[in-house]
Amino acid sequence: MDVKIIKEGNKQSVTLSGRLDTTNVSKFQEDIAPLMEGDYPNIEIDCTDMEYTSSQGLRMFLILQKSVNARNGNMVMKNMKAQVKEVFDITGFSNIIKIE
Repeated sequence: MDVKIIKEGNKQSVTLSGRLDTTNVSKFQEDIAPLMEGDYPNIEIDCTDMEYTSSQGLRMFLILQKSVNARNGNMVMKNMKAQVKEVFDITGFSNIIKIE
């Protein structure tokens, strides 16, 4: 999983590529840790190149969403591939996390 974070004004743009699974979830947690603190709780996540997420990846997105909510921010995930969106739909995460 490759994670790129760019601060743009009052929001942070995140680009994800690859697979998010048990082999790299710890690295992903380290990568997104700065998004869970600070004064910029508005996050836009581009999932164009994200191929897969495991349940541990879903857990990390939920933790990030809770952090954003606690700071009165907004998080949106965009450009999700059908197979990834299906995982969010089946697990009910698409009711918790805004997906466009």
